Amino acid sequence: MASKAGFCFGVKRAIDLARATLDNKEGPVYSLGPLIHNPQVVSYLAQMGLEKIHDLGEIEEGTLVIRSHGVGPALLETAREKGLDIVDATCPYVRRAQDLARQLAGENIQVVVVGDKAHPEVQGIIGWTSGKAMVVENPEEAAELTVAGPIGVVAQTTQPQENFDKVVDILRKTGAEVRVCNTICNATAERQKAALDLARQVDVMVVVGGKNSANTRKLASLCHASGTRTYHIEEAGQLDPAWFQGVKVAGLTAGASTPDWIIEEVMRRMSEFEGINSSEEVNNIEEGMKEAVEVKAVRHGDILTGTVVHVGMDEVMVDVGAKSEGIIPARELSCCEVTSLEDIVKVGDEIEVYVLKAEDNEGKLILSKEKADAEKAWVKLEEALNTQEPVEGTVREVVKGGLLVDVGVRAFLPASLVDMGYVEDLSKYLGQVIKARVIELNRSRKKVILSRKAVLEEEYARRREELLASLQENQVVKGVVRRLTQFGAFVDIGGVDGLLHISEMSWHRINHPSEVVNVGDEIEVMVLKIDRENEKISLGLKQVLPNPWDTVAEKYPVGSIVKAKVVRLAPFGAFVQLEPGVEGLVHISHLADRHVAKPDEVVSEGEEVNVKVLSVDPAEKRIRLSIREVAREKQSKEFQDYSNSKPQDNSDVVTIGDMVGDLFEKKDNDEKKDNE
Repeated sequence: MASKAGFCFGVKRAIDLARATLDNKEGPVYSLGPLIHNPQVVSYLAQMGLEKIHDLGEIEEGTLVIRSHGVGPALLETAREKGLDIVDATCPYVRRAQDLARQLAGENIQVVVVGDKAHPEVQGIIGWTSGKAMVVENPEEAAELTVAGPIGVVAQTTQPQENFDKVVDILRKTGAEVRVCNTICNATAERQKAALDLARQVDVMVVVGGKNSANTRKLASLCHASGTRTYHIEEAGQLDPAWFQGVKVAGLTAGASTPDWIIEEVMRRMSEFEGINSSEEVNNIEEGMKEAVEVKAVRHGDILTGTVVHVGMDEVMVDVGAKSEGIIPARELSCCEVTSLEDIVKVGDEIEVYVLKAEDNEGKLILSKEKADAEKAWVKLEEALNTQEPVEGTVREVVKGGLLVDVGVRAFLPASLVDMGYVEDLSKYLGQVIKARVIELNRSRKKVILSRKAVLEEEYARRREELLASLQENQVVKGVVRRLTQFGAFVDIGGVDGLLHISEMSWHRINHPSEVVNVGDEIEVMVLKIDRENEKISLGLKQVLPNPWDTVAEKYPVGSIVKAKVVRLAPFGAFVQLEPGVEGLVHISHLADRHVAKPDEVVSEGEEVNVKVLSVDPAEKRIRLSIREVAREKQSKEFQDYSNSKPQDNSDVVTIGDMVGDLFEKKDNDEKKDNE
């Protein structure tokens, strides 16, 4: 046994805090993800009442235990806003790494975390730097970093010291100022050294701990690197007698999250193999197993391969090479309810079946496809949980709180994890083949929890990264309107949401985005600005539409009289709209052929009026208009029409125009100077 193995201080503290909380709190108690990376301990705490959740959106009240890996400040703030009681079980060594990272970032020093990018401890440390920290896993990744200015280095607490030192050396060779904060846990370093020392003295090494435990995997990796045959197991039942053939001395160590009772059980089981030292004894065991298989060729519990020969209304017949065909009752065909057996199998399909009964009361061979699928599925699901690779399954049922998915066994997909946003109608997923990630697995309780949201978020992040790298300003792209707000619309342009501000939607003034676009509309927009660091994109719609000012000089020549709509009043005049996007000014002096104190004495908003075009400046988007000139022209025309209808000699008549005409000309000249 290694001199240092099993629970470390931080893990033991987290478990003690969780148990004390469960004993003293009356309401529900939750942990965000597994409290520690050991499935047996997590299962034990679940039996005591500690419920594991994957998102704070799943709960509204109760007590939240922060796991030993810690979390970022944003999550803590969200939990406080929801009114949750918080019990912080963050390992003190992890807390120290978080504090140092926060201090370095506060001094504008680029933080580099040496560790596993996907590990929750590393994600939490990044959160304390406001997301600005960079992560490297090895010296090769460190060599590719380009950092301007000083660098502060911290470590995931379970990092091997050798890897951390190599990364620091690489960073120093760049010539940058490097501040090193060695946050590797002493207990981790001691366990790694003890495991490596023991591995060099034994014939075979057994490492016990969760498959998803980073510190346990590193122990196994170190032992294997020493040249000693090494096996990583989670519990005693996974030990194989063949491993110890010819072995004189076997070594045992355990990760920091492995409880004593599991270590003791493995030790007892290993002691039972002390008598198996020769190849002859192992061969005898193997031969005995072969004979047993031959004897049990068609017995209860066997898994056989057969061919479907008939699909009936409530059963399926399969030829497995026995003296008679086997029967699969409808209930044994799938883990979920099916409406038609042919949806599952067809004549000629080769399938695996589990022998339920070699002979029933009528002498029939009773088989189960569901149990055979389950045997394979559990192995596949355990591997998927460890590797985080997605699995495929068919949605079979809509149940309270989510969906039932056939992945070889019945799996539950919570409604909150079906999509990236809220899904009102889950029935649309019925019959669909979906990809999802296994986030919780308990074979003894036949419990499988999936998350399709995790897969979608990963795909979205990948598409977003690719798009941000290739996108250029002034580029025209297609998008779909996803959401409207008072100030604009958010448009999905292929994995990234860009903001289409209300001011960039139209050439004319609008009060709400819904006047131009609706949710679900497919539109073309121009990329106006890209902020790659903060992943923000500004879009424009009017830039891809015709600009009405380009043709305004041809459509509204100087001297023409056109209809317009009064859109707003100002102390110096009235703004009128000639067409959407084209507005002109009627100066207060051109509202009437008399003195006007306020524009509302003559016109009101919404009123349609005739105006005369005095000047057009497309470059400055200005048009000078006059209502007074329209009235004058009308009076002049009426006077001419009257004069033409009744001719008379007016040579000696002095008109008012003759007496004051020069005053109007002077007023026009003054106004023109004011406008200039």
